[in-house]
Amino acid sequence: MRRRVSPREARRMMQRMGLSMDTVPEVQQVVIKTSEKEITIEEPEVAIMEVQGQKIFQVTGGKIIEKAVDHRLTIPEEDAQLVADQTGKSLEEAEKALEECEGDLAKAILLLQS
Repeated sequence: MRRRVSPREARRMMQRMGLSMDTVPEVQQVVIKTSEKEITIEEPEVAIMEVQGQKIFQVTGGKIIEKAVDHRLTIPEEDAQLVADQTGKSLEEAEKALEECEGDLAKAILLLQS
């Protein structure tokens, strides 16, 4: 039969093994971003455990919101204007070329000139 370890004993054992654990006060939000989605956890409890120089974050509770990530490339207006000026094309054509060339100005100019 196993005996239960008291929280005080557990803390001592963790200290002997080089572990330390603490909480992060007043956390409002944790955001996890992946290439596919963004996960937001509102008002979670966050604990940090440090083991041999490595930090481990434990996030619990809170309201979870998941949303898909939009992979659209935003083209700065200045870039589109530069490409349009260099090629004599319209702003819309310049924007399309920049989207096609993933924002690369030189490639977009060459694409519109050919």
